[in-house]
Amino acid sequence: MVKVRRALISVSDKTGIVDFARELNKLEVEILSTGGTAKLLKDNNIPAKEVSEYTGFPEMLDGRVKTLHPKIHGGLLALRDNPKHMESLKEHDIGLIDMVVVNLYPFEKTTQKPNVTIEEVIENIDIGGPSMLRSAAKNHKDVAVICDPCHYSRVIDELKKNDGALSGDLMRELAVEVFALTSRYDNAIHNYLKNYFKAQPESSGFPQELNLYFEKIQDLRYGENPHQKAAFYKERGKGRGLINLKQLQGKELSFNNILDLNSAYELVREFSKPAAAVVKHNNPCGVAEDEALDKAYLAAYKCDPLSAFGGIVALNRKIDLKTAKVIAKSGFLECIIAPGFDKGVEDLFKDKKNLRLLELNELGPINPVRNTKAIIGEDKISNGVNEPELKRVSGGLLLQDRDLETLDVNNLKVATQKKPTKKELESLIFGWKVAKHVKSNAIVLTRGTKTVGIGAGQMSRVDSVKLAKIKAGNLSKNSYLASDAFFPKADAVIEAAKAGIKAIIQPGGSISDEEVIKACDKYKIAMVFTGIRHFKH
Repeated sequence: MVKVRRALISVSDKTGIVDFARELNKLEVEILSTGGTAKLLKDNNIPAKEVSEYTGFPEMLDGRVKTLHPKIHGGLLALRDNPKHMESLKEHDIGLIDMVVVNLYPFEKTTQKPNVTIEEVIENIDIGGPSMLRSAAKNHKDVAVICDPCHYSRVIDELKKNDGALSGDLMRELAVEVFALTSRYDNAIHNYLKNYFKAQPESSGFPQELNLYFEKIQDLRYGENPHQKAAFYKERGKGRGLINLKQLQGKELSFNNILDLNSAYELVREFSKPAAAVVKHNNPCGVAEDEALDKAYLAAYKCDPLSAFGGIVALNRKIDLKTAKVIAKSGFLECIIAPGFDKGVEDLFKDKKNLRLLELNELGPINPVRNTKAIIGEDKISNGVNEPELKRVSGGLLLQDRDLETLDVNNLKVATQKKPTKKELESLIFGWKVAKHVKSNAIVLTRGTKTVGIGAGQMSRVDSVKLAKIKAGNLSKNSYLASDAFFPKADAVIEAAKAGIKAIIQPGGSISDEEVIKACDKYKIAMVFTGIRHFKH
C-alpha cells in the first residue's frame, strides 16, 4: 500500500477535478498544480501550490515549459526502497510526489476543428503531460497515476477505506492504462503529421507498420453463435458509419445484426433515387430503385420474400407512412434502417417489440461527382471515403482499398453482334451495382431497376446462374444478367439462354471470352464488358 501525501494535478479536461481535489484536501494531501488548473482549484477555495513556486523556476515559453524539472521528475521516479535514490533526493532538496493526475492536450479534437491551422495543431502536442504520466507509470510501485476522470471516485473510495493509501493492484491497473493512452496519443500525432506533410510515402500506398486504435462501444449478447463472446468497437478519430446509429425501438443489436446492417448500409447508398434493399446473411435478397419509396421497397421485398424473413431492410430516404404500412405487412423483420422516420411511423411499429428501428443520417442519397459523361447520363456516383478494409486471418491481417470503382458508359465494350438499348443498359448497370455487394460468385437478374433473382456464394458461376433463375421463376424471361466476374466457360451463357435472359454485363478478360461471345451470338443475347471485377469474399 502507498500512502498519498503529495499529488500533482494538471488537467486539460477539468471534468470532476474540483470535487476530486476537495476530497484529497480533506485527506490532508498536499496539492501541486499548474496554470488554469491551479486557478480553478484556488477559485473553489482548495489550497494548491503552483508548480513554479515548488520548483523555484517560472513557467516559460508560453507554458511550453513548466513541469519539465528535476524536482518534478525526481520526485516521481525515485524508488522509495532504494537508499541511493533517497539520499540523492535529500542532497538536492527534492520531495516525493505520490500521485499524478494528468490528462493530455486535446490533440485529436483540435485536428477535427474546421479550418484548424497547423500552428494550432502543433501547440496541442502535449510534452509535459506524457512525460509526467510515463514517469509516474514507470514507478507505479510507489506512485499512483490517473489519466481519466472516470477513476476519481474509485480512487477516493480506496483512499478513504485505507487511511489515505492505495493498493498495488489499483496502481498497476492505472499505470497500464497510461501506456495505452500515450501510445494512442503518439500514434494520432504521427498519423496526422505524416498525412499533413506527406512524409514517408509508401510505394504501395500502405504503411510499413499498421497501428490500429479502437474504443469499445458496447458488449454484445454473443457473436455469430451463442458460445462466442463479442463486442462492438469504434475507430478512434472516425465519425462516420454505423457508430452513429440511433436506435429508436427494439431489443439490443446482435453481432450478426451489425454485420447485416453494414452490408445493407453500403448497398443502399449506391443509388441516388429512392431505393430499398432487403439483406440476409450479408447478401441482398432483393434491391430496387424507383421514383416512389414504397414501390422501391415492395419490389425489393417481392424479389425473394421467403429469404427476406428475419432480414434487414435499408432505405436511402426518410420513411413515410405509406412506405411504413407496406413494410408492416411483410412479416418478421430484424431491423429497419433509414435516414429518418416521418410522424406516425414509429407508432405503426410500436407493437413489434423485437423489431429494431434505426436512424442513420448517412443513408441519404450520395452526392453525385461530376466525371465526364458517365453512367446513363452525366453523373458518376461515388460511394464515400476510401477508408481501407481490414480482414483478420490466422497470424496476420489483410488490408485493401475499398471497392469504389464505378462505371463510365464510354468504357463499356459491346462484345456481341447484338447491342443493348439505352433502357437495357440502364437495367444492366443497376444489376452491376447490386452484384458488387453480393458474395461471389455473384449473379444478379434484373428487370428495369429492380432485382428479380440473385445467385450468391456458389463455388461455380454456372450454379449461381441456375440459383438466380430458380429465385426469379418466370420473371427470368426477358430479364438482364449481371455477373461480378468473367465467365470461365460458355455453360453459364447456355443456362442464361434457357432462362430467357436478353442481355449480360460482365467484366470480360477470360481466356474463354471468344467462346462465350459466340454462345451469346448464337442465342441472340447482347453482352457488354466492363473491364472491372467486383469479387466480394
